[in-house]
Amino acid sequence: MLHLTPDVLRLIDLALSEDQAFSDPTTDALVPPDLRGVGVIRSKAEGVLAGVELALAVFSRVDPSLETRVLMEDGSSLSPGDAVARVEGSASAVLRAERPALNFLQRLSGIATDTSRYVEVVRGMRARIVDTRKTVPGLRYLEKYAVRAGGGANHRMNLADGILIKDNHIAAGRSRGMSLKETVDRALARAPHTIKVEVEVTNLEEVEEALSAGAHIILLDNMSPDEMSRAVKLVDGRAVIEASGGIDLETVRSVAGTGVDLISVGALTHSPKALDLSLDLEFS
Repeated sequence: MLHLTPDVLRLIDLALSEDQAFSDPTTDALVPPDLRGVGVIRSKAEGVLAGVELALAVFSRVDPSLETRVLMEDGSSLSPGDAVARVEGSASAVLRAERPALNFLQRLSGIATDTSRYVEVVRGMRARIVDTRKTVPGLRYLEKYAVRAGGGANHRMNLADGILIKDNHIAAGRSRGMSLKETVDRALARAPHTIKVEVEVTNLEEVEEALSAGAHIILLDNMSPDEMSRAVKLVDGRAVIEASGGIDLETVRSVAGTGVDLISVGALTHSPKALDLSLDLEFS
């Protein structure tokens, strides 16, 4: 469930301020304040819905007297013409909120839709599809929520959520004469007992080093499916295995077939295609 936290409400306010929702000369000139209407948000494409409560919150932020109603829940499959939400009241308020509301809804639904496609491709296999921290600054909570709405799972929400030793951390250690194993040993020794330690590796030798050090999760970075299969056999259940690096819809099933536990896909949030939704304003 998406929670309208103070941070989310601030994002809404920023979006309304950016769009100058309360300084709209077009609406001021053409739409009387007392004119009432009904706005219906409809899908114009197939996809998965995410962010409907957020979109309606935008309308309520502009005018709390607007009557809003969710017609389809987040996670629902959409077809062209489906009505997902309804807002009734001041037509001018609806028009002022329309674009920021749709911007949120289209982006989050696009993320949910893309995620659902990856999830469907690997359905019935061991691997879970997870996201990354490659999100629009300020929108991470919303974008990771959209991934869940699409059937995926979340990786770290932020740096504090776990220890992930990546190539630059390893390079920093090597600059001081530390091997990969020694770097992992150091991280494990300093990690709170509630935090997992994950290490990024690029070849089987590094897999062995990370495993011998006791890493909880091993990230296979840009390995071929054959290398991944060999890494899975080498680990033999002693650590969680994540695959990452340039994985797309054409390659994700072959990656899942190697037996990895997790497949992280940065494209879910760094380059989703917005889902086409629109608002039709109707008058009695």
